[in-house]
Amino acid sequence: MQQSNNKWSKIQKKLYTVIYGTDTFAGRMFDLVLLGFILLSVVIVMLESVKEFNTQYHTILYAIEWFITVLFTIEYILRILSNKRPFRYIFSFYGLIDLLSIMPIYLSFFIPQTRVLSVIRALRLLRLFRILNLAHFTGQASNLRLALKASQSKIIVFIYFVMIISILLGTLMYMIEGPSSGFTSIPRSIYWCIVTLTTVGYGDIAPATTIGQFIATIVMILGYGIIAVPTGIVSAEYSHQVRKTKPTKCSHCGTSDHTENAKFCYHCGSALS
Repeated sequence: MQQSNNKWSKIQKKLYTVIYGTDTFAGRMFDLVLLGFILLSVVIVMLESVKEFNTQYHTILYAIEWFITVLFTIEYILRILSNKRPFRYIFSFYGLIDLLSIMPIYLSFFIPQTRVLSVIRALRLLRLFRILNLAHFTGQASNLRLALKASQSKIIVFIYFVMIISILLGTLMYMIEGPSSGFTSIPRSIYWCIVTLTTVGYGDIAPATTIGQFIATIVMILGYGIIAVPTGIVSAEYSHQVRKTKPTKCSHCGTSDHTENAKFCYHCGSALS
């Protein structure tokens, strides 16, 4: 029994090195091949939505999609078995993404439309940063996340302000234009205001009166200013986060731009002084 446990422990360790590790040739090749299959599966989902292509090659696409799904299922099981703390992986971000990426195909037995949700596999491409050791990009992503979090309250207040303006201007346009110009109700008028304010301009509703067109002009001009506000808020917070980036340079390899709480170099792994 002890010998059997030792044998499984060695196999588990080797699987872990290959599946989770990126510092070995086998581990890197495993991840690169995996990325290739992820890209292929996303392309197949897209091709299946093209009616002419799907009609001609449906059987081939269906077979490839199931083949990739089975591979991903085996990979998911191996990730659980090779991990000494499997629940930590299962409930991690990547673990949940891995599970969600294989579920749509199995659910398609009951709800055929769910097959298109397989495109969620594209999120698995985020592993590219880890595979190529692009840790400094991960640091930049962390700065952006912190900037968005710090801007959250300001953006909520801003959106609240935009909603109030949309309600007021939408109601005003309903009074001025009326059903004859397409402003059949206050909610529909608010819809027009939001579409105009965000500079989308579908053109399905348009004011016909001079006063209505004047108000629409003001809303359009106001829209350009409104778009700049959240961008400025996030940019200011992002700049603040970047300034907090630790300027410490690694004494071993000379790499800089480490995050504020970094203790080890993201390039070589040496301890930072």
